[in-house]
Amino acid sequence: MVTLDRLVNVLGSYGVRLRFCPTPRSTELSSVVVPEVADGETVIGDVLLAVGAESVDEALRWAVAARAAVVLLRDDGEDDTVFTGMVEGVAVMVVDSSVTWSDLSAIVYGLVLEGRETESGRGPTDLFALADRLAEVTGGAVTIEDPLLRVLAYSTMQQNADPARVSTIMNRQAAEPLRELFESQGVFAHLAVSDEPLFVSADAEHGVSGRMVAAVRSGRELMGSLWVACQKPLAEPERTALADGARTVALHLLRSRASADLERQVESELVLRLLTGSPDAAASASRLGLPQGLMRVIAIQAFTGSDRDAGLLLAFEQATTGFGWSRPGRSALAGNTIYTLLPGEDAMAARRWIAGVHAALPERFTVFAGISKAAGATDLPAARHEADECLALHEVKPSNSQPPAYDESWDEILLQRLRTAARSGRTPDRGPVAELRRHDADHSTDYVATLKAWLEALGDPTEAGHRLGVHENTVRYRLRKMSEITDLQLDDSSKRLAMMIELAATETF
Repeated sequence: MVTLDRLVNVLGSYGVRLRFCPTPRSTELSSVVVPEVADGETVIGDVLLAVGAESVDEALRWAVAARAAVVLLRDDGEDDTVFTGMVEGVAVMVVDSSVTWSDLSAIVYGLVLEGRETESGRGPTDLFALADRLAEVTGGAVTIEDPLLRVLAYSTMQQNADPARVSTIMNRQAAEPLRELFESQGVFAHLAVSDEPLFVSADAEHGVSGRMVAAVRSGRELMGSLWVACQKPLAEPERTALADGARTVALHLLRSRASADLERQVESELVLRLLTGSPDAAASASRLGLPQGLMRVIAIQAFTGSDRDAGLLLAFEQATTGFGWSRPGRSALAGNTIYTLLPGEDAMAARRWIAGVHAALPERFTVFAGISKAAGATDLPAARHEADECLALHEVKPSNSQPPAYDESWDEILLQRLRTAARSGRTPDRGPVAELRRHDADHSTDYVATLKAWLEALGDPTEAGHRLGVHENTVRYRLRKMSEITDLQLDDSSKRLAMMIELAATETF
């Protein structure tokens, strides 16, 4: 069941804001109505869309008559003081002037009426069926794409289809040369400002035989584009059918987005409950549709340059694309990190999942990730910390390295903790290692490197020489000179261990 709180949170991203709320935000909503009288009685419902209200007072009267818990009305610019003393018990939400009632009604109906089905994993609106219908009325092959020219749906009709369309569908997005062609022809500039269909001329070099494109827009937001393959500009009534089809696609996308937003919110709450420690961990995992057994926590950050938000949101959208039955993991966004619960013990499966998310992002985005050790539902809070530490380790390692998994990289993580402590000035400035390091700096010797190689070789001068690229006698000579500089006490196991720890703590990548 959808609550008032969820309605407020989701609609906030669509130009709707809460102005007055005497009703508990936990109030459950199950029906949507417009001001209407049927058989002499006012139609009642939990959410009233006050279409045509000329004032707040009028909208509230309608809401009271409809027994509504919340009313949505057009923003008239009135000050908040107008709500002082209201006792109707109706929450008031105001709608930005750029949002049409048609668009908003699709969103609200999708949230309220389909809420229960969405929480259990309801699939998105069938855009493929819509693409088929549009292909029939326009007479050409249809593709529906998002703002990044990624394919959302396409028709089975192939009339006037060209190689560029085939390549776009096979790769799930338009190739970069095709993007550049459209940009040079002013397609993107046109879509940004106009809802009028545009004809894109044929270009044999890029495999384009001609097509019409129309913007899919909601209010001021460009949600995508609708393409029809054709060798010349569409005439009437096909041209109007294309424009009308673009508006229909926008409504479908709005409803799909609203359902997806609700699905993500429900999913995120359950995932975060598991990651922070839940007394009903097994029940939460079951509600998420996760199989019983071990799983791994994956922590991801994605960004481009200094912009951390854009990449993060795109990565989160990709991680949660599809509904519960169609993807293996369950994800939540917390701060600047995406956390995903991925069933199974195989670390390589987690790496493949991360690679899939990265591949779906534009090339300019950088992705860092960390993978926990496999854990049961009750151990997920500890697994989250492991994933965080692996994520931090991935950031300081070379960019071409694979995301680390805790059970494979726990030693590196421990050393990274030591290095963090060392950077805070907590390493000794006296003792054998510190004295040898100062001697190397003053006399250009290699005593610290020699000591490290000897310790790693477990005291074998031959192996240490191989590590250093010098003769074993050179190692022995250096050890004698080092013992003259400082009291090494290499025969003391605790001293050797302490020196190895200090060397590891002060090492940099």
